[in-house]
Amino acid sequence: MSQNITPYKDSGLGKKEQVAQMFDNISGNYDGLNRVMTFGIDIKWRKKVLKLVAAKNPDTILDIATGTGDLAILMSATNAREIIGADISEGMMEVGRKKVMDKGLDGRVQLVYGDSEKLPFADSYFDAITVAFGIRNFETLEKGLAEILRVLKPGGIFVILETSVPTKFPFKQGYKLHSYLLPLIGRLFSKDREAYVYLSESASIFPYGEKLNNILRKIGFIEVKDMPQTFGAATIYSASKQ
Repeated sequence: MSQNITPYKDSGLGKKEQVAQMFDNISGNYDGLNRVMTFGIDIKWRKKVLKLVAAKNPDTILDIATGTGDLAILMSATNAREIIGADISEGMMEVGRKKVMDKGLDGRVQLVYGDSEKLPFADSYFDAITVAFGIRNFETLEKGLAEILRVLKPGGIFVILETSVPTKFPFKQGYKLHSYLLPLIGRLFSKDREAYVYLSESASIFPYGEKLNNILRKIGFIEVKDMPQTFGAATIYSASKQ
């Protein structure tokens, strides 16, 4: 499981603290490197998440593991009254808050500290909850998902966007090459050599497709389905609450 992979192998810190430290370290160049290493396709994937959420006409939205706030900012295209992005990396959110201010969205989008396993929100508060490329960083996946279920309103929508592993030729081989190049590119442009090794390793072992669907059902989510993107390089999952 993904909780066995940590950014810093010899650190005495838990996974959660290591992930926060890692993203603080790479926050300055994360957005640029992310665009390069996904060839900009991640923008298209996020817009599909927006479409799923907007169709539910939510009033309150929570984006967990918001990072630099890309998805939370994108959610401003909905009619939601309250949009909150939560993360454990203050470094990433500082970059995000500047983006929010630059777009004049500081009245609608808030980026706040939030631990996925101890969300500081009331039960059944949000109409929609999203996580983009962050769920594999949860220290305990099931505990984080249970917290998400707790704060989601009955009938609300939960959408995950996460990397997955293509299974068909030649996309499977292309994914392996990308996974090999990711740490190399990260080392060239980032001061944190271990960060992009971790990001590559954690993506390769994280449960995807029906495996993640079954975990979501086990936690108590309903109407669970997965939608592979770009030949399986990523997958969008949607679920709801009874």
